[in-house]
Amino acid sequence: MHSAEEISDATGAVSTGSDDTLSSSATTNRKTSTTGANGAEGPIGVKKENKRSKYRHVAAYHAKVRHSSLTREPNVTASFLGFRNLMVIVLVAMNLRLIIENFMKYGVLICIKCHDYRKQDVVLGSILFALVPYHLFISYLIELTASKQAKQVVGQRKRNGSAEAAERDQRTFRLTWWLSAFFHCINTLLSLGVTSFVVYFYIHHPGIGTLCELQALIVSFKICSYAFTNRDLREAMLNPSMESALPEIYSSCPYPRNITLGNLIYFWLAPTLVYQPVYPRSSHIRWSFVAKRLFEFFCLTVFIWLLSAQYAAPVLRNSIDKIAVMDVASILERVMKLSTISLVIWLAGFFAVFQSLLNALAEVLRFGDREFYTDWWNSSSLGGYWRSWNRPVYLFMKRHVFSPLVGRGWSPLAASTVVFLVSAVLHEMLVGIPTHNLIGVAFAGMMFQLPLIAITAPLEKIQDPSGRVIGNSIFWVSFCLVGQPLGALLYFFAWQAKYGSVSKMGV
Repeated sequence: MHSAEEISDATGAVSTGSDDTLSSSATTNRKTSTTGANGAEGPIGVKKENKRSKYRHVAAYHAKVRHSSLTREPNVTASFLGFRNLMVIVLVAMNLRLIIENFMKYGVLICIKCHDYRKQDVVLGSILFALVPYHLFISYLIELTASKQAKQVVGQRKRNGSAEAAERDQRTFRLTWWLSAFFHCINTLLSLGVTSFVVYFYIHHPGIGTLCELQALIVSFKICSYAFTNRDLREAMLNPSMESALPEIYSSCPYPRNITLGNLIYFWLAPTLVYQPVYPRSSHIRWSFVAKRLFEFFCLTVFIWLLSAQYAAPVLRNSIDKIAVMDVASILERVMKLSTISLVIWLAGFFAVFQSLLNALAEVLRFGDREFYTDWWNSSSLGGYWRSWNRPVYLFMKRHVFSPLVGRGWSPLAASTVVFLVSAVLHEMLVGIPTHNLIGVAFAGMMFQLPLIAITAPLEKIQDPSGRVIGNSIFWVSFCLVGQPLGALLYFFAWQAKYGSVSKMGV
């Protein structure tokens, strides 16, 4: 559209002569004009009008090289903000339609008293929650005994520094490590074994069982990290060298001063699975920050429960008959329908745990390193996703499984395979034991990540943005369609086939 000034120029200033005539006319007007009746000076207006009209039809509107907005060109960044807003509006409209459809078809399915949890489940779950952390105290006693032995060795070395004494000290260190490792293994197996046995055979409700199994896995991770780290700290104290130089942050609490009950309790409560004698700490506690994070956690927990009861449960129940007769088309339809619900539930759970709960806990403990995740949603490969979405587990596996294997001469591929093998076993325990169905779906899903990682790894290295877009799309497809919805359907089908509904309310 043209401005009023442009329209005035086009309609009120018509040139009837050549350029020379226009110039001559303008000169004559400047010489012979007089002041108008209203006091305005005529020549100024005439001069300005002639200047506006000059060369109007020959303006160079195409003066430089430009590209279309949707054309991908180097060094040109296109904005798709409007399309993003459109997608958000479409998603909101589609999900509102699903909400209305769900309400019209099923009514309100929320029922606090309808869940089939037994008194025995609550009692046994509470006992396990109270007793499992004591396995960390047992690991503390093991390390306390080993540290006393190490101090005796250092004292003897000061009194007798001969080569025979040094060789004897090495034998003592190796014997101490093997004995402590043996007792740590027994302690870890008891923690996991007893919890898994009680959950599988005596705790019926899968939610309570999952919480108990998850706590046992966390405690087991912490026991392993506590044992391995103190073993290396003990060796560094007995055999100081450049190769065994410790991080500078550890200097404020050298071994064996870190073997205290207070140090262990802090590690037990800290939002990490990797033991260190010292952690970076914040200066003070922001209680308003803690309150906000806990409020988020509470709201998201209620939100997840509402979505599960009102939307996920009907889709899962309606899928049972289709799975039983292996109606592939209907199963795919149910998987796609469940994908949106499971994705929203997973995202809400991720934010509730990794952003709200862990940050609240870190703030109370003044735990400084709060990189519990990175931007996994931008992952251009499956490997990038597994390195970024759950940093506590990733750092544990890297420090205590992957790096030691590579240091012993294993190839990175073989070490990664072992990491995913361990992770697959733990995933199957975490899902299969509380649902009382060890059917291997979680195990197979984790092992299936290895070929997907191999396929998408080259895309991560491509400099062209299209490579990252393709890799990110493969990640989201496998994440939304192949992974969670299909696994949820299969475990729910196995549960229904074995026990029937978790809820007493029929649909």
